[in-house]
Amino acid sequence: MKDLEDTAVYIEIDPSDVNYINRIIEGYEYLGILTTLDPKRATCRINSTADTRDMVIDILTHLDAKVTILPDRQSALPKE
Repeated sequence: MKDLEDTAVYIEIDPSDVNYINRIIEGYEYLGILTTLDPKRATCRINSTADTRDMVIDILTHLDAKVTILPDRQSALPKE
C-alpha cells in the first residue's frame, strides 16, 4: 500500500494564484485539498489520493497560471 505522503503534490505558484488554484482543484469534484505551506513563496501541498494524483498534476500543468511542481515536501517548506 502506498504511503499517504507519496500521494501529495507539492507546488510553488504566484501568491496571487493560490485562491484560483484552490478553486480549480475543488471544482473538479475535490480532487485534492490545497494547504499553503509557505505564504511568502506560495508553496502549497495538495493532498490527493493514489487514484487522483496524476490527474491533479495534469490539470496543474495545463492552467494559465505558472505552476512549478516541487519534488518533495522538504522543498516546499519555508526557508530558514
